[in-house]
Amino acid sequence: MSGATLPSDPADRFYTAQGLRLHVTDWGNETAPPLVLLHGGRDHSRSWDTVARALQPRFHVMAPDLRGHGDSDWAKGSSYSLADNIYDLTHLPGIENGAILIGHSFGGMIALAYAGTYPERVSRLGVLDGIFLPDPEPAPIEAQMAAWVAQLDRISKAKTRRFATIEEAAGRMAAHNKRLTAEQAQHLARHAVRPNDDGTLSWKYDPYASARAPYRLSPTDYTALWSRITCPILMLSASESFLPDPGKAGLVGHFQQVDHRVIADTGHWLQHDKTDEVMAALGAFLAG
Repeated sequence: MSGATLPSDPADRFYTAQGLRLHVTDWGNETAPPLVLLHGGRDHSRSWDTVARALQPRFHVMAPDLRGHGDSDWAKGSSYSLADNIYDLTHLPGIENGAILIGHSFGGMIALAYAGTYPERVSRLGVLDGIFLPDPEPAPIEAQMAAWVAQLDRISKAKTRRFATIEEAAGRMAAHNKRLTAEQAQHLARHAVRPNDDGTLSWKYDPYASARAPYRLSPTDYTALWSRITCPILMLSASESFLPDPGKAGLVGHFQQVDHRVIADTGHWLQHDKTDEVMAALGAFLAG
C-alpha cells in the first residue's frame, strides 16, 4: 500500500491501440500491485466506482473503457471481436506480470481469454457473471454470414436513442435493472451518456459493438484457453442471471484453480445488486 495520500476522484488516462484512442479511469496508488477492472457490453468504466474505491487503498486500480464504450474511440468498421479487446488489453499502460484482473459479463470473458493467452501475466482472476460458451452446433456458415450482414444493416438504419435529461436515461437503466437504487441509476447514467448537437443525450457505446460477427471463437477455442490459466480464479454467478450457471453447465471443470459461488437474489449486475456481499467475497479472495 502506498503511503501517499490517495486521490478521492480518479484521473482520466488515454492510450492507443490499433489506432484507437482508448480511455482509462485510473484511481492512482501507482506503487501498489496493478488491478484491472473490465466492464461488460454497453457499460463503462465508471460502473466500477464503488468497487474501485474499496480496492484503491491496496491496489493500483485501473478501469479501461473497452473500445466502442465510454470515452474510448469507436472502432472503424465495427471491429469488436474478443481478439480485438485482448489486443487492446496487452497495450494498457501499467498492466504487467502479476496483475489482477476482475471482469464482469463480456469483461469476464476478456479476462479469461487474456489469462489463458498469457497465464504468466495474471496472478489472480475474478469473474462476475461472465462465463458462457457459444452454441457448439452453430448455423451453417452461409447462414451466419447472411445474419451478420442483415444485423449490420439493421443497426445502420436504426435511430439513435435520445434522452432529454440524465434523469430520463437513469429511468431507462432503472427499468432494465429494478434492483438499482435511484442513486446508483443516476451515477451510472451520468457517465453513460454524451451530449448531442441538439442538446439531447445519447448512450456512449457504439451500437455496432453488439453485432455478432461470423468469426467468433469456437467452444473448443475457449476451453483450450481456459485450461491454460494457472492462477486462482473466483467465479461469482448471479442467481437470476440470463447466463447458465457455470457449475451446472459443466464449465467450472475446465479450470485448474476455481472457487465458484452463486450470489442469491441478484441479476446479471450482481456487483450493483449485492455490493457488500460481492466485495466481501472479492476482499477475502484478494487477501488470500
